Amino acid sequence: MFDKLKKRWEINSNLQLVIILIVFSITGSLSVLVRNPIFEYFSIDADTNILLRILLSILIITPTYQVLLLIVGTLFGQFRFFWNFEKKMLSRFQRKNNKTATKSI
Repeated sequence: MFDKLKKRWEINSNLQLVIILIVFSITGSLSVLVRNPIFEYFSIDADTNILLRILLSILIITPTYQVLLLIVGTLFGQFRFFWNFEKKMLSRFQRKNNKTATKSI
């Protein structure tokens, strides 16, 4: 399983793989922690409609995660990996939007 990840991510070192996995886990936790004060500020709590809470969570966590991934990755010396990771992810969104736009014309 780890060899597949190393090949897919084009890395050779087990240490680099461990660092990357640590960065992903720290970033995920931090992005959820950032959401909580924002929810408190806007008085969004358990009484708020669940669909609204889910939608707002996605809208808050997604961009926060992307930014934090670069910051935490940089702190762990993996900026290049995560920068390439972000570029690849954004290019996937752009392709889908282009295909959708082409189909609607």
